[in-house]
Amino acid sequence: MTQSNQTWWSELSLPERRTFWACFGGWALDAMDVQFYSFVIPTLIATWHISKTQAGALGTSALLFSAAGGWIAGLLADRIGRVRTLQLTILWFAVFTCLSGLAQGYWQMFAARALIGLGFGGEWAAGAVLMGEVINSRNRGKAVGTVQSGWALGWGAAAVFYALAFRYFPEHLAWRLLFFTGLLPSLLVLYIRRYVSEPEVFVRSRDKAQRPGFLEIFSPPILRTTLLASLLATGAQGGYYAITTWLPTYLKTERGLSVLNTSGYLGVVIAGSFTGYLVSAYLSDRLGRRRNFFLFSLCSMATVLAYTQLTISNNQMLLLGFPLGFFASGIFSGMGAFFTELFPTRIRGSGQGFSYNVGRAIGALFPSLVGSLSATLPLGRAIGIFAAAAYAVLFIAAVLLPETRGQELAP
Repeated sequence: MTQSNQTWWSELSLPERRTFWACFGGWALDAMDVQFYSFVIPTLIATWHISKTQAGALGTSALLFSAAGGWIAGLLADRIGRVRTLQLTILWFAVFTCLSGLAQGYWQMFAARALIGLGFGGEWAAGAVLMGEVINSRNRGKAVGTVQSGWALGWGAAAVFYALAFRYFPEHLAWRLLFFTGLLPSLLVLYIRRYVSEPEVFVRSRDKAQRPGFLEIFSPPILRTTLLASLLATGAQGGYYAITTWLPTYLKTERGLSVLNTSGYLGVVIAGSFTGYLVSAYLSDRLGRRRNFFLFSLCSMATVLAYTQLTISNNQMLLLGFPLGFFASGIFSGMGAFFTELFPTRIRGSGQGFSYNVGRAIGALFPSLVGSLSATLPLGRAIGIFAAAAYAVLFIAAVLLPETRGQELAP
């Protein structure tokens, strides 16, 4: 850690650190469960004889339903509390990830993926608002952004489980075992129940009997913020999912890499992803929320186009994987703190949950669109086109939203 990061960490109380680890762990395990699917796409295509478009729709189903899950969880977080909602969502996505391993065909998997999405979207909504409210304004970007880095570790864990499962078990059994390990996040609920408490700002707001309205995030004073925050989330997640959903398939089918080599290339992307989260978390407080989004959106656009559109060797692709992961993931570090500061406390859960996850729902269309376009264009080119367009949308939204760095939370 840098000296600055050591300072903010040393300032945290024991309850704040416990909250940090609960949210960090929840996000990492959430990522692990969600990313399992991207690794088994080639197997499911071969086993069930489905098209790339259908495979993309399976990925899209979880992301679409996550929009509903995020809004529902945000509303619950404003009513029953951030901590209780976090526990419910973690249990939900863990159980349905495990049940995905029992699917006997396309439509059973589609239903399981859709139900996973409800918990997937809800976990971010509850965890992000919980962390954003616990940390002071001076260090909010660094702390919440560092929690986001848990996604890279969860993605890395998924890659490790994938490599082990497909090396030591036959393919028809390996993909099922991969999903069964998705039950592990449920153990985190025991830790949260024992050690994590509600943020003081939320308790004070609830004590004042400011009951949130179901549709208040669409009221005239808030509507513009809700729409632009949703647009920002659409750009970040559309680009990210266009890349990560299809990247293992691209490396295996178009670049001809084996399972182990695919894991190695993804390992470089994941290492860049983890580093990007940490650096962006620092820059979010240092440069400001908007400037950080400007930097990472432009660099993400340039990197993904180079990775997918240029004629480069496998060795060059290996090296370029680090900045690809760095910029595509680093964008997310500033989002939790930014969204926390955009909405008042009484509707913060529903505002963050809706905006982030409706962006995810629209961004969820990108894997299906990539799959459809790849029927007429090379898969790499299709990925690059949709990812670059998504990052352009993010840039525009960041231009139109206000700067909130250092802002105290509204009651």
